Amino acid sequence: MKILLLGGSSFLGRAYAAEALSRGHLVTTFNRGRSATDLPGIEAVRGDRDNAEDIARLVDGRHWDAVVDTSAQQPSQVALTADLLRDRAGHYTVVSSVHAFADWPDQVIDEDSPLHPCPADTPPDQPFSPALKAGCERAVLEVFGAERSLVLNSGLLIGPYEIGGRLPWWLERMARGGRVLAPGDPQRTMQVIDVRDFAVFGLDLLTARTAGRFLTTAPPGRLSFGEWLETCRAVAGAVDTELVWVPDAKLLADGPDRVEPWSELPLWAPDLPELTGIWLADTNRAEAAGLRCRPFAETARDTWEWLRERGPAEDTDADGRKGRPGAAVRQGIEPAKERRLLAALG
Repeated sequence: MKILLLGGSSFLGRAYAAEALSRGHLVTTFNRGRSATDLPGIEAVRGDRDNAEDIARLVDGRHWDAVVDTSAQQPSQVALTADLLRDRAGHYTVVSSVHAFADWPDQVIDEDSPLHPCPADTPPDQPFSPALKAGCERAVLEVFGAERSLVLNSGLLIGPYEIGGRLPWWLERMARGGRVLAPGDPQRTMQVIDVRDFAVFGLDLLTARTAGRFLTTAPPGRLSFGEWLETCRAVAGAVDTELVWVPDAKLLADGPDRVEPWSELPLWAPDLPELTGIWLADTNRAEAAGLRCRPFAETARDTWEWLRERGPAEDTDADGRKGRPGAAVRQGIEPAKERRLLAALG
């Protein structure tokens, strides 16, 4: 097959490209060439998808069997791309997110849960909002139709080349050793999916010309936060690391050392009513369609190997807090704050 990847050079796009090439597909990527280097064997076309002239240059004289859109951010952007590809590709996969659902993370969701009411013709350059993902989906469906469109609502992606830096942060924190602040209940379960498993599933559906919508993440209850941290400790070889489990209420207490969920301790989602459904998305439809998820230990091991090959983060201080190549999102608690909290616990 001839496949066009919108994005295609970093993390999810890279995983799609690697899997597609391994299956013998012909792959074209379209991106600005700023995030990462395209894999060998790819036809790389440079351009900005917000620029109609760049998109017109991309499609001029080219046709593809399928498009995979891993970089959909603004509905107007997606509508422009889809319109110019309408007669140039047979199938369009748009990678959306659980953020597109109006009830997430407050409630348990499935594919039939209501979406945010964001129209496909939403004006460009809107500030980030979860609703924009729903508008991106509508833009594809309005142009390609339900019969030629596949919507994959992604859960949280992890694995080698991770951009968000959540699994890398925990691995690197474990490697530094000492007492580690472990938040909440170790038995609380979570839903994360290896980016490579996502790409395998997405390409399986694409090659079968599957249409429809799939919540694409690991099944609920498959991994606990305690298992997450223990695995990270083992993979990083952190024999002198001690996990200090602290209840949600202590970390959320008002004061200068209140800990922010999710960002200061990555993937920590306290037991709060507004987060009831955060790790409980219904994956039955995706599993029935063939989604398979590798053990977390394999993902953690491969990510640690990538981190070691990448080498130390540039301009990093002794506590590992500054520049982190490949991590666009600043993650992790300040070491001094972590030490204060742990000292207060005795």
